[in-house]
Amino acid sequence: MDFYKKILPKLDHTLLGAVALILVMSLFVLNSATAHLSSSNLIKQIMWIFVSIGVFLIILRIDYTIFTKYTRYLYLFNLLLLISVLIFGSEIKGAKSWIQLPGGLGSIQPAEFSKIFLILTFAHFLVKKQGELNTFKDLIPAFVFVAIPLLLILKQPDLGTGLVFIAVMVGMLFVAGANPVILVTLFGGGTIGALFYIYGHLKFGWWLPLKTYQLNRILVVFDSSIDPRGAGWNMWQSKIAIGNGGFFGKGLGGGTQSMGQFLPEQWTDFIFPVLAEELGFIGAGLLLLLYLILIYRGLRISLLSKDLYGSLIAVGIVSMYLFHIIENVGMAMGIMPITGIPLPFVSYGGSSMLTNMSGLALLCNIYVRRQKILF
Repeated sequence: MDFYKKILPKLDHTLLGAVALILVMSLFVLNSATAHLSSSNLIKQIMWIFVSIGVFLIILRIDYTIFTKYTRYLYLFNLLLLISVLIFGSEIKGAKSWIQLPGGLGSIQPAEFSKIFLILTFAHFLVKKQGELNTFKDLIPAFVFVAIPLLLILKQPDLGTGLVFIAVMVGMLFVAGANPVILVTLFGGGTIGALFYIYGHLKFGWWLPLKTYQLNRILVVFDSSIDPRGAGWNMWQSKIAIGNGGFFGKGLGGGTQSMGQFLPEQWTDFIFPVLAEELGFIGAGLLLLLYLILIYRGLRISLLSKDLYGSLIAVGIVSMYLFHIIENVGMAMGIMPITGIPLPFVSYGGSSMLTNMSGLALLCNIYVRRQKILF
């Protein structure tokens, strides 16, 4: 207890305050989004928040630099975790991403935890490569390091988490000193090439390693009439909900799209339209402002870190949060593909909450240890 008494005043209270407000907002909105379901969903989410706070306190107690001693084991454990999903996982909505817990405790999504393991291990990998990331040849080992768990993620298939891995990798490579021209050329060119190949698939029947529903989730951004009973429907209902909210919103529990159950996965993937419809532009704007504070304070922690390892971990976590926010809000507004990525600290789900809170704990861990702690 003495540790926490000494450490609590040293925490980034602005960062923690922003996250606390996000969590409060999430519980009110989840109550509406799950009103037609069992009340146990909200209770489970509250339980996961308390469990996550416990994990937060444990991670805060451990000096983050100790993870450098176990990078190899953490990386191997990450791979075994992802392989176990492919062997023992349960298939839900076309993806084998979940492992059922005994005793009716629900299920976990190991791919969520994999993000934290990737950040911790890749940060140490890049520290050892400092000054050796100037050419494309130099970057190949880094790409391979990320590609192995990434391929296991795509095998499930989980395109959304795969894209998170890429976003995290790019952010961390940039801070590690990789040539920015090479990064922009590779990933900008890769995006253009992917779009061209999709066009070739539609026009000439080129083979594409995507299932039909996955392809439709991308194409619906350009033409919402595609897949009118699937991805197209989801996007239209989401836009309607956001538009219905107006400036002040319809009030908690007053959303016609959520109460009428027109929104798909409204407590997870499409929680933002529920919030926008019920709390309006003001509520949605407040949430985005709190996210902006989260991102800013995370980047600030990266700059204040006492070493490159801590700086890279912080940037990796910020990259994870930022991509989740942009993709989730973007798909709700119809400007990003539908990938099923949850909204940090808001969407229902224990695995997501544990991962996000672990990331927050690492940010706080790095922040309080920017100076020597005398205990």
